[in-house]
Amino acid sequence: MLTLALYQPEIAANLGAAIRIAACFGARLAVIEPCGFPWKTRDIDRVALDYGRLAQPVRFPSWESFRSAEPGRLVLLTTKASESYAHFAWAPGDILLMGQESAGVPDEIHHAADARVVIPLAPDARSLNVAVAAAVTLGEARRQIGWEEIGSTDPSS
Repeated sequence: MLTLALYQPEIAANLGAAIRIAACFGARLAVIEPCGFPWKTRDIDRVALDYGRLAQPVRFPSWESFRSAEPGRLVLLTTKASESYAHFAWAPGDILLMGQESAGVPDEIHHAADARVVIPLAPDARSLNVAVAAAVTLGEARRQIGWEEIGSTDPSS
C-alpha cells in the first residue's frame, strides 16, 4: 500500500481533499503536525465528504514520531527535484511526502528523503495545488504498481 503524507499542512480544505484522494487511490494518509488550522473544521469535512471512513488520517505529533513509525521509502514531491514523477519507479510501501503549501519542507527533511520527484509544468508555472499534485502523483504510482492491489480494475483496460 502507498502512503500519502502531509507535512504540517496549512489549509484545511487541502487536508479534506487529501482524505478523498487517499481513499480513491487506496492509499494510507499520514498527517505530520502541527497543522495550520483546527483539526475539526467544516472545510475538512466539506471537501472530504464521507471518504474519511475509507482513509482515516493517522496523525503524528512530529516529524520524528512519523519517521519512527513509518520506515518506508520516502519520496518527496518538490519543485527542486530533477526526476519526473512519471519516470520514477514506484513500489508498494512508498511514502509520497507533500510539503507545506507555503514553504515545502525544511532542508533537513528534504535531505532525509530517499528520492525527490517533480511534476514538470509549463514555462512560467510555479506549482500545482498540493492536493492536485498529490492526486496526479498517486495516480501515476498506482498505475505503475497496479490497480488490482486495492480491489479495483485498471480503468484503461
